[in-house]
Amino acid sequence: MERSEFLAATQLFNGSKPEQIEAMLGCLGARERRYEEGARIHRMGDVITTVGLVLEGGVRIESVDVWGNVSVLGVKGAGGMFGEAYAAIPDEPLMVDVIAAEDTTVLSLNLAKVLATCSHACPHHSRTSTNMTAIIARQSLSLSRRILHVAPKTIRGKTLAYLSDIAERTDKREFDIPFDRQQLADYLGVDRSALSAELSRMQKAGLIETRRSHFVLK
Repeated sequence: MERSEFLAATQLFNGSKPEQIEAMLGCLGARERRYEEGARIHRMGDVITTVGLVLEGGVRIESVDVWGNVSVLGVKGAGGMFGEAYAAIPDEPLMVDVIAAEDTTVLSLNLAKVLATCSHACPHHSRTSTNMTAIIARQSLSLSRRILHVAPKTIRGKTLAYLSDIAERTDKREFDIPFDRQQLADYLGVDRSALSAELSRMQKAGLIETRRSHFVLK
């Protein structure tokens, strides 16, 4: 699939045709870059003016405290975006690291140019601007959702809150989550071994069935 065809299927460029997207990319200050697995795309403290759109691979959004404890705040796969909230606020330093979860290709776009009305006043640029506003709103909701996931005091409570939310949003009781065990522990802010032990107890209690990233809610 050509890049423009792929982009036409993303939330950002929803409603625009591939040829319209190609015409816009120069106007939006688009730059494509490849990152090896484990590379830091952005570091905590960076000030950014661009948003990243994952063309291939995936990224993790991580928070690291002064003692080196890592919390995974989210993951973005192909078609996902990151950095939009920070890029929208001038001079606001990042509170997170953005890490390439695997070999990853990212398309960077200047947010100011995405949101501004171009001199040609083309309708597809206006759609892209509207789409970006919706994406920023969804990111805010995603952060609110994570607060609900980690609010319970017990590991079981946090795990059930997270799994229940996925089941409700997908309308399925069997699904795969986008985390391995360590990433899920980091996301929930708990110890990995303690999480694994609790998942085992939950299976024995008949609440769930799980194997790696696959879950069935009983």
